[in-house]
Amino acid sequence: MKKLVVNADDFGYCPERNRGIVESYLHGDVTTASLMANTDAAEDAIKLAVLHAIPLGLHLNLTEGRPVSNRLRAGSSLVDGDGWFHGKLGVRKTAYSGSLDTAEVGEEIEAQLRWFADRLGKPPTHIDGHNHVHVLPGVRDVFAAAAAAAGVGWIRLPVQCDLPACPWVSEAQQDFFKEVEEDCRDAQQVFLQNGLKLTDSFVGLATMGSDMSVQRVCDSLRAAYKSANQEASSPGRSHVTCEIMVHPGYPSMLGCGGCGQGPDEFSLSHDRHHEMTVLGDERLKTFYKEEGIELSSFTDL
Repeated sequence: MKKLVVNADDFGYCPERNRGIVESYLHGDVTTASLMANTDAAEDAIKLAVLHAIPLGLHLNLTEGRPVSNRLRAGSSLVDGDGWFHGKLGVRKTAYSGSLDTAEVGEEIEAQLRWFADRLGKPPTHIDGHNHVHVLPGVRDVFAAAAAAAGVGWIRLPVQCDLPACPWVSEAQQDFFKEVEEDCRDAQQVFLQNGLKLTDSFVGLATMGSDMSVQRVCDSLRAAYKSANQEASSPGRSHVTCEIMVHPGYPSMLGCGGCGQGPDEFSLSHDRHHEMTVLGDERLKTFYKEEGIELSSFTDL
């Protein structure tokens, strides 16, 4: 049996994102979502998740907006002189230079986990990193320890096996994803040593926004399950698992949403709605049936 978790990232980013994720969940196109703690529409997302019983994980954010921990908003290694996170590339530069204070990183991760538990009354079903920050040096060790201590089960390992065979992915994106993959090699053992669980395969790097199509999703899922089956060595396994990272939603409104600095370019574009449309395509649902793929949440694995 093949089990597939269709996870919508960035829940809480803005009202339009929230509305799109909820619609996709109610239509059966996504199975779970990852909630951001420091976004403008986070409380709205929580109300919607409770209302519709959407399984939620934490989308750990160390790149956009301000820390949840008040103590770290000025003068910490996580922020610039104005108290904002360093950004997608800035945090990577800081991490690779060894300049991240692991105690401060741990404090912020724990603050976001407490924020989640205080509002939902339970730990997240899973955690993944906004811009894949959770696999960075200076983050992954304290992240793994905090996640395990909080009782979190599943962690994302963002490595897509067929990425080199996706010529539409730009050279700059390929370089970024190769960096992420190298970080994942070191992070994987750390996660497993802390008792955290990983799906057998992952898809989503090459199918973001306008790059997503029904055919590309189908091709990448075939490759992911084939690779997972070849690597699976445990006797008596009843199923193989895959997570696909998706970003459904409606375009953000200018000046509305984000993490205190307004929505980014990707959020303002129609790429999010394009993903919604692809995920709801009947051809994709037919593919799931033909391939014996069962849509699941992390709690079903």
